[in-house]
Amino acid sequence: MTHRLLKQFAAVLIGSLLYFFVLMPHLPAAARHQPYRLDWGLLVDAWICLVIYGLIELILRRKP
Repeated sequence: MTHRLLKQFAAVLIGSLLYFFVLMPHLPAAARHQPYRLDWGLLVDAWICLVIYGLIELILRRKP
């Protein structure tokens, strides 16, 4: 259980950093997150975190 929690934490941390500091300035206004609002930006951020989690799982499963 601890390994899964660490993978999830890493995916959320890396995905959110990637979204907020690298991608968000280049996204259209509709995909940018506005503080204290539910918007499409949160969905984009969640999708990026999910992709990062999938990549972490893929990398760790390939290691012997």
